[in-house]
Amino acid sequence: MSGIDFHQSAELVAPLLLGCVIEHNGVAIRLTEVEAYLGTEDPAAHTYRGKTERNAAMFGPPGRLYVYFSYGIHFNGNIVCAPEGTGHGCLMRGGEVISGRDTALRRRQRPDRKPIPDENLARGPGNLGQALGLTLDDNGTPVILRPREAEPEWVAGPRIGITKNADAPLRFYIPGDKTVSSPRGRRR
Repeated sequence: MSGIDFHQSAELVAPLLLGCVIEHNGVAIRLTEVEAYLGTEDPAAHTYRGKTERNAAMFGPPGRLYVYFSYGIHFNGNIVCAPEGTGHGCLMRGGEVISGRDTALRRRQRPDRKPIPDENLARGPGNLGQALGLTLDDNGTPVILRPREAEPEWVAGPRIGITKNADAPLRFYIPGDKTVSSPRGRRR
């Protein structure tokens, strides 16, 4: 697998995911952006209030997917980490499709819209989930992750797209990469 010890806390695992390749349903994506969520200590985490039927996979064994339906539109995916029962995870926010481009494009492209540029195929957590073909059936399944070729330069900054604990520097990304969600400029 990737050589990452998923038993570590999410803020330690998150930067180690950058540059790794997730493979799922015929598509491979090199991760360029992730966010760490720290269980019951993090008001922004789905697991903040404890274990429920919906978030149970986040409390399960590390190295598995936690997939949830976001805003009734997208399936987003987290990689579960930290010891079982902790509720930590890393949201996959963005990446570069490196194989299975036609499959990812077919999943993402709507016939009534302009063509999607390659850098936008897996940019944003909903788009990444759609490109991978994530569904609730994938919730709790082992993640297939190839190791990165080299450690990329990365930065940490505030999380985006949330209101609770948003300023926590738990968003990790490769600066200047076109597949990273906006805003790219804020650093910590």
